[in-house]
Amino acid sequence: MYSAAGALAAVALGWTEWHGVREPEAALAFGVLIAVGEALRCADVPPAFPRASGAHEHRGEPAPVAAAGALGYALLGRLGGEPTTHGVLQAVTVVVAASLAGMVPRLALGRPADPGHAARRVLTVAFAATCFQPLHHSGRLASWLGHGSYVVAYLLGLLALTALCDAVLAAALARARTGWPYGPLLRDELRALPGVGAAICATGVVMALTAAVVGLWALPVLAVPLLLIQYSFRRYAGIRATYRQTIASLARSTEIAGYTPTGHARKVAVLSRAVGRELGFSEPTLTVLEYAALMHDIGQLSLLDPVPAGATEPLPLAEQRRIALLGGAVVRQTGVPPEVAVVVERQADPYRDQPRAARIVRAVNAYTELASGGAGGPAGAPLRALERLRLATARDYDPVVVEALATVLSRPVHGRRTGRTHG
Repeated sequence: MYSAAGALAAVALGWTEWHGVREPEAALAFGVLIAVGEALRCADVPPAFPRASGAHEHRGEPAPVAAAGALGYALLGRLGGEPTTHGVLQAVTVVVAASLAGMVPRLALGRPADPGHAARRVLTVAFAATCFQPLHHSGRLASWLGHGSYVVAYLLGLLALTALCDAVLAAALARARTGWPYGPLLRDELRALPGVGAAICATGVVMALTAAVVGLWALPVLAVPLLLIQYSFRRYAGIRATYRQTIASLARSTEIAGYTPTGHARKVAVLSRAVGRELGFSEPTLTVLEYAALMHDIGQLSLLDPVPAGATEPLPLAEQRRIALLGGAVVRQTGVPPEVAVVVERQADPYRDQPRAARIVRAVNAYTELASGGAGGPAGAPLRALERLRLATARDYDPVVVEALATVLSRPVHGRRTGRTHG
């Protein structure tokens, strides 16, 4: 994908340099709009705890103004009543140059660039322009559809198909980067399209149609709603980050009080989320799983004396259930979704009666305790810990979850060697 985007950008830049820029006012206006939108893009909000390298979490389109401007220029067929003559390659050139210009202030401020997002934008803009510009300049689009509502419907359908292509590319990049199943990744990308994605597509069409009639002055006016959306998204992302940090701080209360080892909740949360992704969980379900894994030991605060190393697996079943129910009661007071509390309070149930998220947290918690020596296992023995879980799949742990955990641990990103026993 990077090679295709890079080759296309190089060809487009070379062609534009050789033939010159057509309608330079339009190219400059749309280029400035794209560059400003790229410079104001929402930065990724840091999570409550470090994720494993390559983790994927969909956060929507971070630069809606730039995306709408790029699509609007790709679909620009007339300007102020006069036909335009720029083609596919100039559209790609303007998008590439403007995106690079928008990255400069971000890099100067030490903010990271996203090459994957840039490659996707180049390819999707090229796709939209290829489906529109040749048909428009040849007159076939007008002869087939006229100049009325059918053209608008064609543009909206084209942008819907472009958004679908972008989702496919985004899921493919995430698959290559993380190794997670492609289906759930694509489903997460598609789930985000009806929201901000629909607003971006609609604004791109309106920009192209409005500029065709009244000229370029309408571009900043049409960009205002997307700027407001971007501001709202930034506020929401900040609130979400604060919320996650609050949950992580609450989860660390057991560590501060000496009931669980330092970093235990974070390890369980990271591995649980990875196992959930391996099993095809959607992003909302992964969030529930992550929160439950962070707070799965909160019920230990009810104990008079901490159990050794915070390991609850060796405790009597009645005591495990009491701790789990108390933990669920505490979680319900935090304002998190009720599904999180259900996962916490069902930790001690037979695994066949548990929801899948509870099975994951239980198996990952047991593995973490055994691998660290907290439940009677030798410290630093992840292979033995995984084997003990496999031997207990008939009664205590879901075999599907255990095998998914083995697959996750086999990846270098988690720094384990347990993968040698998998398969």
